[in-house]
Amino acid sequence: MNNTVVLHVDATASAPALLLRPWRNEDAPALVEVYRDPVLRRWTTSVVDDEADALRWVDAQQEAWAAGNRFSFAVLEARPGAEPEPPLGNLVLKRVTPGGPTAEVGYWTAAPARGRGVAPRALEALTGWAFDTLGPGGLQRLELLHQLDNTASCRVAEKSGYAFERVLTAAPPAYPLTGHLHIRLRPAPEQLR
Repeated sequence: MNNTVVLHVDATASAPALLLRPWRNEDAPALVEVYRDPVLRRWTTSVVDDEADALRWVDAQQEAWAAGNRFSFAVLEARPGAEPEPPLGNLVLKRVTPGGPTAEVGYWTAAPARGRGVAPRALEALTGWAFDTLGPGGLQRLELLHQLDNTASCRVAEKSGYAFERVLTAAPPAYPLTGHLHIRLRPAPEQLR
C-alpha cells in the first residue's frame, strides 16, 4: 500500500478541518511531547520516552505501511499556508490481511485535542477510507476495542457509529483487562451512493 495517502476532514461550524497522513520522522519530537501525558500512557502500550524511541515507533509504522498490514495516520489540524502544528492524535487501521473480512481500528488523541471532536471526525474518515480501499469483496467489518473503564473511547466509538457488540473478558498478555468490542459493518452498496 502506498504510504502517501492523505485523508481530509472538512471543517465544521465548531471545529477546524483535519488532515490525516502517515507518520514521518520529523514528527518524532512532537511524539515525545505527546507521550509525556500520563493519561495517554495509561491507555497505550507503546513506550516513547525520548527521540530514539519515537523514531523507532515511526519506523515501525512505516514498515507496517510497506507490509500492508497496519496503516497509522498522524492527525493534524489542516491550516493551509501556516506552519505545521504538532499532531493532535493517531488513527490506525490494524490487523489487516489482504482480502480479509475483518480489521481493527484504534486511536489516541493528544491532551490539547481531547473534547474537541477530533477523534470521532478522524475515525469517520479512516473508516470510510478503509471500506473504500479494502472492499468490496474484502473488508466487511471493522472492530474497535477499548478497556471497560475507558469511557472517552466508548463515547468516540458511539459517536462514530461503532455499535457496542459485547463485553470482552481479559485475555492477558495481549488484552490484560476487561473491555468492550464495538463494530461497524461495511455499508450496503446502495448506501454508498
